[in-house]
Amino acid sequence: MGASATVSMQIAAARPCISSSTRVSTSKMVSNAKASFYGSYHAISSTKHLSLSSPVTRNTGKLITRAMSQDTASSGSYGLPIDLRGKRAFIAGVADDNGYGWAIAKALAAAGAEILVGTWVPALNIFETSLRRGKFDESRKLPNGSLMEISKIYPLDAVFDSPEDVPEDIKTNKRYAGSSNWTVKETAEVVKNDFGTIDILVHSLANGPEVSRPLLETSRKGYLAAISASSYSFVSLLQHFLPIMNPGGATLSLTYIASERTIPGYGGGMSSAKAALESDTRVLAFEAGRKASIRVNTISAGPLGSRAAKAIGFIDKMIDYSYANAPVQKELSADEVGNAAAFLVSPLASAVTGTVVYVDNGLHTMGIAIDSPTLT
Repeated sequence: MGASATVSMQIAAARPCISSSTRVSTSKMVSNAKASFYGSYHAISSTKHLSLSSPVTRNTGKLITRAMSQDTASSGSYGLPIDLRGKRAFIAGVADDNGYGWAIAKALAAAGAEILVGTWVPALNIFETSLRRGKFDESRKLPNGSLMEISKIYPLDAVFDSPEDVPEDIKTNKRYAGSSNWTVKETAEVVKNDFGTIDILVHSLANGPEVSRPLLETSRKGYLAAISASSYSFVSLLQHFLPIMNPGGATLSLTYIASERTIPGYGGGMSSAKAALESDTRVLAFEAGRKASIRVNTISAGPLGSRAAKAIGFIDKMIDYSYANAPVQKELSADEVGNAAAFLVSPLASAVTGTVVYVDNGLHTMGIAIDSPTLT
């Protein structure tokens, strides 16, 4: 990215950018599930310029998850509670305590669900050690004061469907030593043996080895790797877990607005992977709904300064831009996405399926012009 390049952005009046039949505004469904978002690339006219380089003062107040935890039933509180007691959730893609996967697990736990997680094999040892030594205790705290419990952590590499797909260099890689049954098929089989069934499946993982490269400079290998890890992995997870999901269950993935608008810098085929993920959401919603009464949705969540997001390279500017331009100015909290996820997988959203749900403070409705395709 050129150091001298200047990026200025213009805001236009909010306008619909998608069909209301396939997009659901989170503000209409979850009162506390709002987040900041980085916008798009549409040439439009406007009267105001906001630069990514402008200083921004942000409100960093955190949202408190409010859901039906284990001891809430007798509290006599009023409202529309999210009650997931008796439900079991498998969240694929939890490797630390500051990403969306962790926040979703925490929200589901607060609502009473039993939590199982799948962690990328090379990160498994560090994650388990940190959890065991109490490094995550503060972030494990639920609204009722208890700590989120994870019933079991499974090694998982969602790039591989079965043992036959694993190349020799991965089998002999020391980062995989000591772990077994970590392909998607094997993980589903082990979960079945351990717990019998699940009710909720969450896909919170993605990888684009060439994400920092413009699409024009992305190799075929890098492009296909992004599609494999970020979109087909969801197809594979649902394919193998569907047989052990209870009717009426729900699945959820995480997408990004780059699926439908140009986000300079979000390269390596990741924008294509997110577009595929959203298309697959609609098709899988029909197929899984007809076959097993399972709902399929995806949340389009905004920029979060997680460890994984650092790979994008300009995440701080995306967050600043979102804050400066969103109708509701507040910094994104992973917990807000977690709250939206808890609603979407709950019986309260039983009629919602095949949708992309935006958690973005309305930013996705705004047209944005970028004078230079290079971010500084």
